[in-house]
Amino acid sequence: MFKNQRTIKKPVSLSGIGLHTGVKTTLTFRPAPVNTGVKFVRVDLPEKPEIPAVIDYVVDISRGTTLGKDGVRIHTVEHVLAAIYGLEIDNIYVELDGIEPPVFDGSALPFVEKLQEAGFEEQDSPRDILIIDETITYSEEDRGVDIVVIPSDEFRITFMVDYQNPALGTQYTSLYSLKDEFVREYAPARTFCFLHEVEELADQGLIKGANLESGLVIIDRELSEEELDRLKSKLNLKEKIKPSRNGILNNVPLRFKNEPVRHKALDLIGDLALLGVPIQAHVMCARSGHKANVELVKKIRKIYEKKLITKKLQVSKKDGFLLDVQAIQKVMPHRYPFLLVDRIVDFIPQERVVGIKNVTINEPFFQGHFPDHPIMPGVLIIEAMAQVGGFMLMNLQDNPEEKLVYFMGMDNVRFRKPVRPGDQIRFELEMLKYRRTYCKMAGKAYVDGDLVAEAELMAAIVDREEKQDKE
Repeated sequence: MFKNQRTIKKPVSLSGIGLHTGVKTTLTFRPAPVNTGVKFVRVDLPEKPEIPAVIDYVVDISRGTTLGKDGVRIHTVEHVLAAIYGLEIDNIYVELDGIEPPVFDGSALPFVEKLQEAGFEEQDSPRDILIIDETITYSEEDRGVDIVVIPSDEFRITFMVDYQNPALGTQYTSLYSLKDEFVREYAPARTFCFLHEVEELADQGLIKGANLESGLVIIDRELSEEELDRLKSKLNLKEKIKPSRNGILNNVPLRFKNEPVRHKALDLIGDLALLGVPIQAHVMCARSGHKANVELVKKIRKIYEKKLITKKLQVSKKDGFLLDVQAIQKVMPHRYPFLLVDRIVDFIPQERVVGIKNVTINEPFFQGHFPDHPIMPGVLIIEAMAQVGGFMLMNLQDNPEEKLVYFMGMDNVRFRKPVRPGDQIRFELEMLKYRRTYCKMAGKAYVDGDLVAEAELMAAIVDREEKQDKE
């Protein structure tokens, strides 16, 4: 269903202590213009640097999700992002005068309530939604992690955990409607950890802002009075740590009988916000955490980028391939008789590209190579391969029309079979190494499934003006 973007009506603020850093921070939500997305702003630093809440800026996932840019970091952003995503806010500034948002009770509810207080304002621009139309999977066999994303008529989550602990056991939850269930059923779910992790985290210099109200501590071993006192001292707690009858330290009552798995779903919602666009899909997870969530988001983000590129370049929908030659010409500077790519059939940003060259008897080089025995020159096969690779590079640039790709070198070039008129060459290139101005790719060329040529190609990306100056 068609929806417009939305932001909040007015600024709102709240203050508290960060979970891991123990630093007191004031966080302010501010309205943002259309197409801003979610941006964190460190107002305590000169120039007030901004960090977009997208997967490219995730720098650490060890105990939460940390964003960073140019040496500036913001820790543990997942609960803030879950609140924003769960309330379907598209554009917002999140200002902080410290390095970490407050933890409060370890849930997203304080942020949700503050955003509801601000109110919501519909904006005059359509909301972009990534509709998943293929199955996406992610697994970590050694940790038993499995995630499957399938097409759905709306956003849904199914989550299962099975901890080897009697206080938790196997837990399961399903979210069917973000609008109807998020605020009441998932935002209040608090973070949790096992008792054996608490001292480990403290020894690592983390959970400096933790107390018995900032999350649930699951008891997974017996503790003597001496150990309880040591733990109290290590965590700088004022209240006494008591034995438990319900499996939760100090008998803290659960808000839901399956509160831990609901919090896992909440974390997933916060991590999915890093896509930078809401998705329409059913996400099914088993034993997933921040690391797996972030890897999944990276995969989905590449699918989204491919869709954006196709939408931008392709005039009309084509079955069986992504981009025709007209779309290719919007990116590539080559023209007849030196444009040697006819179609792009697959493309994953920063990973791989597949292109097609149809070889006909009308190719100008066949007039002299050779009139009685026409064979496509090997150097032009490599040139066509390089052009396909160049398409992948050009689409990594913000302004491809202002750039050129220089190929700097070729290694391990091999020609296996001749290419003749009537053949269709399929080029497959994989990115081996990428920097902003340099890359290395491995390419293979096939005709009817047979390998005809292969090479490793190195290229540099330069400004067109720089190229002209050199000439």
